[in-house]
Amino acid sequence: MSLLVVGLSHRSAPVSVLERAALSADAQAKLLQDTLAAEPAAEASVLSTCNRIELYADVDKFHAGVAELSTLLAQHSGVGLEELTPYLYVHYEDRAVHHLFSVACGLDSMVVGEGQILGQIKDGLARSQELHTAGRLLNDLFQQALRVGKRAHSETGIDRAGQSLVTFGLEQLAAGRPVDVWAKDKRALVIGAGSMSSLAAATLARAGVAEIVVANRTLERAERLALILSEPGGTGVAARAVPMDAVGDELTRADVVVSCTGATGLVLSEAEILRATEGRTGGLALLDLAMPRDIDGAAHRIGGVRFVDIESLAEASADAPMAADVDQVRGIVSDEVAAFGAAQRAATITPTVVALRTMAADVVTGEIARLDGRLPELDEKQRAEITQTVRRVVDKLLHAPTVRVKQLAAEPGGAGYADALRTLFDLDPEAVAAVSRADLNELNEPVAKNRGRAS
Repeated sequence: MSLLVVGLSHRSAPVSVLERAALSADAQAKLLQDTLAAEPAAEASVLSTCNRIELYADVDKFHAGVAELSTLLAQHSGVGLEELTPYLYVHYEDRAVHHLFSVACGLDSMVVGEGQILGQIKDGLARSQELHTAGRLLNDLFQQALRVGKRAHSETGIDRAGQSLVTFGLEQLAAGRPVDVWAKDKRALVIGAGSMSSLAAATLARAGVAEIVVANRTLERAERLALILSEPGGTGVAARAVPMDAVGDELTRADVVVSCTGATGLVLSEAEILRATEGRTGGLALLDLAMPRDIDGAAHRIGGVRFVDIESLAEASADAPMAADVDQVRGIVSDEVAAFGAAQRAATITPTVVALRTMAADVVTGEIARLDGRLPELDEKQRAEITQTVRRVVDKLLHAPTVRVKQLAAEPGGAGYADALRTLFDLDPEAVAAVSRADLNELNEPVAKNRGRAS
């Protein structure tokens, strides 16, 4: 295993850099394809959220891998390599596994303990499966990260340590008042219809807003979200959809606006916000959860406007209390990292063991065929008994060393046992490689079938 991750997040880079480095869905796909085309990388996956961009790869050379992945991130983000490099972090092998498992548990989130990251990890896995850039290592890694994250949330109280960015952002807008008291009977405008916007709309509905207007570039998606919100089985709030060109008019009627789109430019300009506040008796609350930003930062300076964005959320979350459960989650992460490493090391010996047992079975078959030629008078019962005896002898001779070599291979530094086994038994390298290819084909079958469920 030669797992490498190169990335930047709210912990390593200012929001202004993260904003410029944000990758669209198309850019992420191109980054994955170009990473796989690069010489040091055999697999690749991207984890992209509103406050992190990370590129995972299985590489055969550490230094060349770091240089290549850093260069690719710079090229696809549009931020120059010299400017980007000081904000990049690098994790390798077990440290890379530890990092992703910590991220999955919410330990590395802006709001510690938030659970939205699990959905984003699923999206990253689904994207790399769809593009066939994830092989055995990254499939195993991301799927195990999802299990570790779910375990942390089910076995500890980490949920009490944090919440989603949506909830945290609304609490900041409410400025100390309970969100349901602050939001009651307000008119809300939600811009965007993706997962974050949908969560924001549902959260506002549960908080008691009087109406939710959903605006999106694809009107059908906005209509679908509005229908889900308004139907009896949903939140039951009054909800309607509008096209993006109606945002300006809706802004004048809204009390609270949440925006999270994938737009590359501003969705709400300073001029539009100024027009919306003219003659207004009540204030206007704006929450920008997009990266890059949707709402002009000048909104901070407009009278009667309370504006919260990713940057102000990062500052506020630095003072958020840490729950005692965080230590328990860290223990879970450490245990799971050790288990994952052992499983990956043990898996490297399996093709060699299978090839050894296949060779032994071929030897038995050959010797029984030779015996048939020498003793043609043997009846079927005698032949079957001799065959079974020879197979039992071979199985008993191979059992202890193959079990022990799997145990040894699972320990740190155990990678050399597969080479030793191949050398001692003079195994054909192509036979071992054929087993590995067959295993990979079996892996890809369920991946293809489950691809829709992972998104």
